[in-house]
Amino acid sequence: MSARTRLRVPKYRLHKPTGLAVVRLSGRDLYLGPYGTPESECRYESVVADWLKHDRSLPPKPERATERENLLVNELILAYVEFANGYYVKGGKPTGELHSVRDALRVVATHFGSTRTKDFGPVELRKVRDAMVETGLCRKVVNSRINRVRRMFKWAVEHGRVDPVVLHGLQAVSPLREGRSSARETAPVAPVPEELIEPVLQYAPRQVAAMIRHQYLTGMRPGEVMSIRTCDVDRTGRIWIYRPSSHKTEHFGRARLIHIGPQAQVILEPFLKEHAPEEFVFSPQEAMRELRLQRRLRRTTRPTPSELARRRMFRPKEILGNLYTRRSYAVAIARGCRKAFPIPKGLKESEKRDWVRSHRWSPNRLRHNAATFLRKQFGIEAARVVLSHTSAGTTEIYAELDARKAAEVMEKVG
Repeated sequence: MSARTRLRVPKYRLHKPTGLAVVRLSGRDLYLGPYGTPESECRYESVVADWLKHDRSLPPKPERATERENLLVNELILAYVEFANGYYVKGGKPTGELHSVRDALRVVATHFGSTRTKDFGPVELRKVRDAMVETGLCRKVVNSRINRVRRMFKWAVEHGRVDPVVLHGLQAVSPLREGRSSARETAPVAPVPEELIEPVLQYAPRQVAAMIRHQYLTGMRPGEVMSIRTCDVDRTGRIWIYRPSSHKTEHFGRARLIHIGPQAQVILEPFLKEHAPEEFVFSPQEAMRELRLQRRLRRTTRPTPSELARRRMFRPKEILGNLYTRRSYAVAIARGCRKAFPIPKGLKESEKRDWVRSHRWSPNRLRHNAATFLRKQFGIEAARVVLSHTSAGTTEIYAELDARKAAEVMEKVG
């Protein structure tokens, strides 16, 4: 080796695909962090000094670094899922986030499970994203699942299982933008048209009808209206205060107070009187008992011996809980929609799909109805406070703009 070569020191360079600083020592690229930052420049000086100290060769790797070098993506996924099984739990039951994490990581395991984590970079993450798009997922779902993949690597960096440089590379992958990707777009969630609510109430069980009216008036989330108990409602004042025993943002340390006005009190009071303080006031068991009683009262013929025998049989599939779930609540509303708005005869398949799409709705949309009304009558700040949003930007998602108000303004402006 010539004296000139011996004096040369490798340069601090930019790795364009990732935006990271890199230096090549002894035939190996060492990533130093985001290019141009003081931290990466300090690390460059440190690794070069260490390299020169060992006579222009890299020092031996510690045992922990060897483990990080050889960790496979599948091994990381197994470790993270084990962590998620204990972390994403509420009330002793897994939350929906756990299922979303598994769905996101399943694609990663399928395509890059045998890849070492140190080799999983922005190019690989984009391939995972493309695979999600090809399955027909909408753009927003794809972006949220890619964020969950990054969250797994962030957890691995925090626990010393992956080099921080890997996470820096994955953060360079931008989210898909509306109209600039091949991912499917979905329409934003809109309030339920007023003419679709009242007919459903006529066919829904008494409990479900009360829950629908309550959501419409108070802007509660479906989970909050389903879990009302007498002991959670403070009725000492003119305006009742409902403190849910569990709510969506409780893991952030935020309190949730729901104020119940006179109209909603009239709907809720009969159910509060019917139940003990610790019982859920809206019970699917009671709804089924009342439905069966109505059927028997309407019956004009005597039950046959076989029917009486079936009533006495133990049927596990028909055992209902004392609390509605999000699924059972949505199914009850969908059943009411089918009865209130039967599909007209003579429609083609495509026309039937359009009819069903325009005459079916889910309980979470009722929160949008309340937000839109509150914003229109009292302003966005009032809507934000009632819905318990931390920022007005979140309320903007729920509260639809009043087109009539815009028309009135433009009529005056000319």
